[in-house]
Parts: sequence; structure tokens; C-alpha cells
Amino acid sequence: MEEKLIQRLEAAVARLESLSVRGGSVETGGDGGDVSSDPSIKAFDDLMGQYFGRVSAAAEKIGGQVLDMTKIVEQAFWTEKDLLIKVKQSQKPDLAGLAEFLKPLNEVIMKANVMTEGRRSDFFNHLKSAGDSLTALAWIAYTGKDCGISMPIAHVEESWQMAEFYNNKILVEYRSKDPNHVEWAKAMKELYLPGLRDYVKSHYPLGPVWSATGKTVTSAPSKAPPPSAPTRLPGAPAPPPPPSASLFSFESSQASSSRPKEGMAAVFQEISSGKPVTTGLRKVTNDMKSKNRADRSGVVAAAEKEGRTSSSSFSKAGPPKLELQMGRKWVVENQIGRKNLVIDDCDAKQSVYVYGCKDSVLQIQGKVNNITIDKCTKMGVVFTDVVAACEIVNCNGVEVQCQGSAPTISVDNTGGCQLYLSKDSLGASITTAKSSEINVLVPGAGPDDDWGEHALPQQYAHVFKDGHFETSPVSHSGG
Repeated sequence: MEEKLIQRLEAAVARLESLSVRGGSVETGGDGGDVSSDPSIKAFDDLMGQYFGRVSAAAEKIGGQVLDMTKIVEQAFWTEKDLLIKVKQSQKPDLAGLAEFLKPLNEVIMKANVMTEGRRSDFFNHLKSAGDSLTALAWIAYTGKDCGISMPIAHVEESWQMAEFYNNKILVEYRSKDPNHVEWAKAMKELYLPGLRDYVKSHYPLGPVWSATGKTVTSAPSKAPPPSAPTRLPGAPAPPPPPSASLFSFESSQASSSRPKEGMAAVFQEISSGKPVTTGLRKVTNDMKSKNRADRSGVVAAAEKEGRTSSSSFSKAGPPKLELQMGRKWVVENQIGRKNLVIDDCDAKQSVYVYGCKDSVLQIQGKVNNITIDKCTKMGVVFTDVVAACEIVNCNGVEVQCQGSAPTISVDNTGGCQLYLSKDSLGASITTAKSSEINVLVPGAGPDDDWGEHALPQQYAHVFKDGHFETSPVSHSGG
């Protein structure tokens, strides 16, 4: 009873807070009705009261940058609520109008991305987990099956996968050091799964429902007035200078050899990447694939390679690649410092080969036949399902997370490897050779249980007995 009463009080406070931020006015729909009493709007307040309260309480105990980022996450959620209210007051806009409509959410996401840039913080995993999670709020940009993003429920789930890579690192690092960090990470996940996901499932499974009689949303004039200062977060870091164009723009701000995306695909690509203040989420579109490009054969000519490698942004080993060759093999090569590489258009007949990458993160969203990670340093790879095997060879300091199933995982000639297994992949056969510091992390028995970390042996004792050698791993005791 006490917990339910506390949740109701938190929800009531949240509603009063949201009203005070808007100057105490009551939001009304196009027909003059009270939109704030709409069941979906009230449910959003309940979502914040039930789930965000835990995140905020843990952040208050941690303080510092974690608290600052948590306040930005709170601001993003309240901004989304304001947009949902305006959706009920407005007619469905055209693409340019939608970009202007979503601008407030865009600005908050940019503010979060700024906190992850620059000198690497001691709380980098916290900042990345929270910052990447905000992409889930872009479900509100869904306008139909051809808009460039998944349906709202699936979009929330897929977006959290980006953040979970860093969230799991927090759970492992602090499980025996500080329970406040563990609580923060668990509460952050529950804010999205099941929190936001179930909210969207209950009220907006097919996307936002615009008013048929409300006001018209128009695009911004060429010279927009300077944005007003934010009023919700006095303790948060100052926002970055306003960009030259909205992240929800429909024209690429940089020249590209491939045709830019159009329509809402461009909208979502821009908000996911956080341009121009982040390096960005690199989506692979059909026109980027070698098989669909008239100017590419999938093989780099010697002259072309020589010219391209002169750029300082390229690895000495060769130009960076992220492309599908001959329709069967995804090649990811020489990517340096790219944290948001994504392959989301793959099938079970294709393989993925990752070579010579450093300080980058690759997500493989879908089932593939085989994954090979070769000569990579400080590389993170997150994949869903693999049919044959995931192979890690000649690497140093890599982290690999399986979110689905993998029958075989092999580690060869590698120093420092963290393997995160899902419940569906606990039966995987893991083989190691000439490798050291191999740790396997498995989920706990319950949803709230900590991950278990198991170090695979790298030393063995061999004893000649009964005409043959008997081999057993060497176990070490002590702290």
C-alpha cells in the first residue's frame, strides 16, 4: 500500500511540475477540450512517476555528471510529453513542418550528445547509456511504414539495444563497488523496458494520432528568432550553440558520394546521429551497397586506394569501409573512433567480416551466418543471432555481446576479451586458443539479479598418468 501511495504522489507531483514549467496554463485541444486530462497524457505522468523516480533517486546519490545527464533525460521526457499534447492540438504536418515540430526534442538530444564528447569521463558509460537511450523517444516521428524507422514499439526496443551495451558495463563495473550505480543502471533500463515500451504499446502502437481540426504546423522561417533559455534545468550544463540547421533537416549538410536519404529516413538518420555535434549513427542504405552502385565494383583500384589513403582521417592500413560485397559479405574495415556503426539490413545467408577497426562499436541487427572479428583493438560488437559461429582472432581489448543465439564462439590469439551472453546463448560452445584475460558474463536468474562474471582459464597443468597426459585448468585462489 505504501509503495502504491508513493507512486501516486510522485505522479501528482510530476503533473504539477509539468504545469508549472508551462506557466501553470491548462493545455486545450483544437476543440477547446482539456488535453491534459486525456488518458494517454495522464498515463505519461504515471510513467514518469513509476519509473523515472528510481533513476532520479539513484542519480541524486551519485551526483556529478551522472546527475546532470539524468536531468537532461528528464527534460527530454517532459519535452516529449509537451509534443504529445501538441499532437492532439495540431493537424498532421508535411515533412518540413514535422522537422520544425520536433525541434525541441532534437535540441535536448543534442545537449545529451554534447556531454559524451571531448575528454573521456570516468562516467563515460553512464553518459553513453543515457545519451544513446534518448533515441527511443524518436518513435514520435513515426508516420508510416515507409518513413525510415521501425514501428513505435519495435523502435523503442531497438533503440535501447544501443544503450544496453554501455548499461551492462556499468552493472559489471559497479556490482561489487557501489550499489547506487547498479540501481541507476537497472532503473534506466526499466524506464524504457518495460516503461516507455508498454506506454507506447498501450496508447500509440501505430504512431501519434494527429488532430483533424487542430492548428496547422508550418516550417520555420529562414531567419528564426534565437531560442529562449531553458527553464527546467538550472543545474544542467549549458546547451551547445544552435546549429546552422535542424537535425530534422531533409538536405544533407555534407557532400556525399552516395545519394542521401529522403523523407523521414533522413529525419531519423539525423536525430540518431546527433549531427553536427557527434560522429553519428551510420546507417547502410540500399544505394550505399556495392551491388547497387554504378561507380563501385566492390574492389578498390590501386589508384583510387592510393588517393583516398592520403586523407588524415583514414587508417594507415587503408580507407574505412562499411559495405555489402557481392550480396553475401558485409565488410567493416579500418573504422577508427566510430561508436555508432550499424548493419540493419542483413539475412541468415550473409557473413560479417570486421577487420582493423579501433575504438569503435558495431551493431548487427538481425540474423547472419557468420561473424569474424580480426585484428581489432578496443572494439565493441553487438549482434542478435548467428547461425554458424562468431570468431574473434588476433584482437586486443574487445567486447562482444550476443543478444540472441550463437551455437559457437571461438577466441584465438586474443588478449582481453569480454563476452556477454544472453539467456538464449548460454548453451554456446566457447573455444579459446593462445588467448588471455577472457571473461564471460551471463545474466542472473531473475530480471533484477546481477550479471555473473566467469574468467576462462588460460593456464593448464599437464600430468603424465597411465600412459597419457591428463590436462586440467589451473585454478587460482585468493584475492
